[in-house]
Amino acid sequence: MKFHFISSNSAEAIKAKDEYINYYTQTDPELSDIIIPIGGDGILLKSLHDFNELNKPFFGINYGSIGFLMNSVNKKNLEELIENSKSTDLKPLKMTAKDENDKIYNSIAYNEVSLMRQSHQASKFQIKINNTKRMNELICDGVLVSTSAGSTAYNLSAHGSILPLDSKLLALTPISAFRPRRWRGALLSETNIIKIDVLNFKDRQVSATADNIEFRNIKEVTIQSSSDKNCKILFDNNHSIEDKILNEQFEY
Repeated sequence: MKFHFISSNSAEAIKAKDEYINYYTQTDPELSDIIIPIGGDGILLKSLHDFNELNKPFFGINYGSIGFLMNSVNKKNLEELIENSKSTDLKPLKMTAKDENDKIYNSIAYNEVSLMRQSHQASKFQIKINNTKRMNELICDGVLVSTSAGSTAYNLSAHGSILPLDSKLLALTPISAFRPRRWRGALLSETNIIKIDVLNFKDRQVSATADNIEFRNIKEVTIQSSSDKNCKILFDNNHSIEDKILNEQFEY
């Protein structure tokens, strides 16, 4: 079994990568069987974006703080863990954003697409689902659309719902909503197309971020689930992501 190791910038993760390479050797990503990101969820998401065209599975090893999508450290029997691991397909979001000068940006997100205010003023959004206006004006710090895999990340911090991986749902969640004050978001079928228009976009600038890729001064964003660029994530057979999602829902 051939591995390509990549690490975050933390000293601990870099040291671990060197140790893994010394033990298993390093292979170019194109020739490897498995991509091994070492660090936290951030390095895994970066690896998904960097290497998704190679159609290789990913087995993340946690040397970060949370590492929800990562596996526990075990240097001695990596091949055995991978051979017995469970596979989960991550279906990304496709984001198309237009800025105030009508420049178009396209990106994908495996966790979430978020829109956030760029100044001290609250943002104002209008939300359409499948070309039908569902909210005339949402006043808030921001709004995000999350996949099921990303529902335990930023979405959960914003009090959004946790989604089982097989739910085929997206979470639409406001961030610090001011009006309507009691709106907590919506759960939508992944077949829906979500369009978010930024009201008064010249006076209240907004950025759009797909995972860790940010675009500034955005006036509208269209988000939909995509069958392109699916990625396969491997999880230790004793610690599947389904179990992690269940555990998150019963923590208090």
